[in-house]
Amino acid sequence: QLQLVESGGGLVQPGGSLRLSCVASGFTLDYGAVGWFRQAPGKEREGVSCISSGGGSTNYADSVKGRFTISRDNAKNTVYLQMNSLKPDDTAIYYCAAGRRRYCSGYVPQADYWGQGTQVTVSS
Repeated sequence: QLQLVESGGGLVQPGGSLRLSCVASGFTLDYGAVGWFRQAPGKEREGVSCISSGGGSTNYADSVKGRFTISRDNAKNTVYLQMNSLKPDDTAIYYCAAGRRRYCSGYVPQADYWGQGTQVTVSS
């Protein structure tokens, strides 16, 4: 069964950090680009960041550039999103998505597979 599972979300104060993980099972994650999306209450899902299959290319939405870092460990079949200097506007459910295309389209991948999401809440 093809599956993506996110973890690492939680409640953090403004200015704090979290690291999200996305682990794949049932398929090899390194075949294609992988990205992170988020959806805040009452808003549409938006792309956050994407990393190419080999990890050599990374892209970010302007809203997170300089604060978030995407990385991958293909040996562990895992992609990470390090989030620093978190703001209340970053509060959302974060999803990882993967696809068969090796490169990102801007800061989003071809999203053939989705995880179930992990909640990130930034609040004092």
